Amino acid sequence: MPRSPTSIDRMPAGLSRRLMLGGVALASLLALGACGTPAPPATFDLSAPRDGLVRGRGVGTMVVMEPVALQAYDDDKIVVRGANGALSILGGAQWADRLPKLIQVRIVQTFENAARFKQVGYPSDRLNPTYTLVSEIRRFEVEQASREAVVELSVKFVRSGSGDIAGGRIFSARAPVASIDGPGAAVALQAALGDVLRQIAAFKG
Repeated sequence: MPRSPTSIDRMPAGLSRRLMLGGVALASLLALGACGTPAPPATFDLSAPRDGLVRGRGVGTMVVMEPVALQAYDDDKIVVRGANGALSILGGAQWADRLPKLIQVRIVQTFENAARFKQVGYPSDRLNPTYTLVSEIRRFEVEQASREAVVELSVKFVRSGSGDIAGGRIFSARAPVASIDGPGAAVALQAALGDVLRQIAAFKG
C-alpha cells in the first residue's frame, strides 16, 4: 500500500529542508545551553563551639551587634589572600548568609553555651543590656602562601549606661588548610573561628 504523505512530504523541498536544518540547529543550541549551565555553588555554614568553653555564672545581660567589616568580608563569599597579598573569591563556594550576620549569630550562641550572662541577644530583642558587644572583622580568609585559615576579630565590651569600654582586644587564630577549595576552606575557617569564639567567651576584660 502506498505510504500516506506526511505534512513535511507535502511541503516544497526547499522549505522542508530549511525546517529540518532549523530543528537540528535549535537542538544543538539547547544541548549547548544545558552543558554550559554552571553548577550552583556549595553552601557552607559556621557553628558556635559547645566544648572547651569557660563557663560563667549567668550575671547581667548583653546585646551583640552585627560586626562591621570591609567590603571584601561583608558578603557570603569565601575570601582567599594570594601570595602577593591580593584578595580574591573562592569559586564554587559560599557561606549560608553574609559573613557578619553569621558571626553575630555564632557569638550570641557561644555566650549562651558558656552561660556567661543571664541573657544574651540582638538589638531587636529589646533587652535592657548591661553590656553591648561591638566588633569588627579584621580578617576572615585563607592564606595561599601559608596554607592557613586566618580569623581576626576586634571586640569591645561597652557598658550600656555610660558608654565606657569595659574591656576589649583583638582575638585571632589560625588553622591549617588541607586543600584550597570549598570544603577545605570551610573546615579550616570553622576551626579558627571556634578558637576565636572560645577566647572571646573567656575574656575577663
